Formats: sequence, C-alpha cells, structure tokens
Amino acid sequence: MAAKLGKTINRLRRAYNYSLGDLSEQSGVAKSIISQIEKNETNPTLGTLYKLARALNAPIEDILRGEEAPALIEKLGPSGTPVLLSDDGRCRLRIIGWIKSVELVQWYYFEAEPGGVLESEPHPPGSVENLTVLRGTVSVTSGGETFTIATGETARYAGDRPHRILNDGAEPVTALMVNLLGPIAAAGLSMDRGAA
Repeated sequence: MAAKLGKTINRLRRAYNYSLGDLSEQSGVAKSIISQIEKNETNPTLGTLYKLARALNAPIEDILRGEEAPALIEKLGPSGTPVLLSDDGRCRLRIIGWIKSVELVQWYYFEAEPGGVLESEPHPPGSVENLTVLRGTVSVTSGGETFTIATGETARYAGDRPHRILNDGAEPVTALMVNLLGPIAAAGLSMDRGAA
C-alpha cells in the first residue's frame, strides 16, 4: 500500500499543479514529510493523510486505495442545474460550477433579456469577476466605473464592490461568468505580479 500511497499523493499534487511547498501551505503538513510520503520513506499518520486529502480535495478512501479516480465525478440532468433569477426576472444565472468549490470559484451561464439587470452585492475582499460575452453586448458597472463588453470579449473586474450587468441592447445576451473569490483571486494576482 505504501508504494501506491506515495504515487497517489504525487499524482494528485501534480494534477493541481502544486509544488511541495504549495501542498504544504494548503495542508499544514511539512514539505519534508510530503516528500518522504511521495518517496515511500515514511508511513504517515491518519491525521496527516486527512490533511493532505482535504488539501487535494480527494476522499481519504481513494488515497488509501491508491487507485486512479473515476473519470466521471458527477453528471447532472437539466433539472439538476440550479437557475437563479435577477430581481427583475430578466436575467438568469445557471449554476454550472461544482457546489464543493462554491466558496472559492463560481461558474455561471448567464442569460439576459433586453433591459435585464443583474445587481450583485460585493463578494469577499480581493474577488475578481470574469465575464465572457458569447452573444450580444452588456454594460458592466463596478465601483463607479462602467464599461462595455461585446461578443467575444472578456472583462475581469473587481467583484468585491457592488457591481451590475445591464443588457442595454435590443438583443438577448448570453455569457459565461466565473467568479474567483478572495483566496483564489489573490493567488492569481500574485502570480501576475511575479511574472511582471
């Protein structure tokens, strides 16, 4: 089992594109211990495995089994995809993201009828909202600034202040929205600054 365990931890860590340091920071397990586990030089305690499993978003049973995870994690029918409506009833957000990651990342398929307005309260500090318009044109206001996004364009804007999306055109709008909440957005911003 130890050989499979080390390979499994290594495979999951690489799947997340985590360095040993990244996984150590996420799990609270020392980098040297993680390295020893991956090289099969130590038998970790159940507590250590639990911390690693949580950081890697994997059931501890799968880690102990050492098997490849199944290809299909979840399949939802049309009625299994929740739909949120804006206050005016003219905008729909289909929740296409994974409910287990909702506190970090939120994915939506956005639809707005002409005149539809989606008003949003601020997300956690540091959050960034990403909007890619598939069809139509919208005006986005965040923190007092307003800008237009047309078909094929993507905008990233501060989601940690009141913001709104308005379909001020004559045609329906469809778009993809991804909200990167505080910790995830901060990691992306720090990577950008590191590359500069």
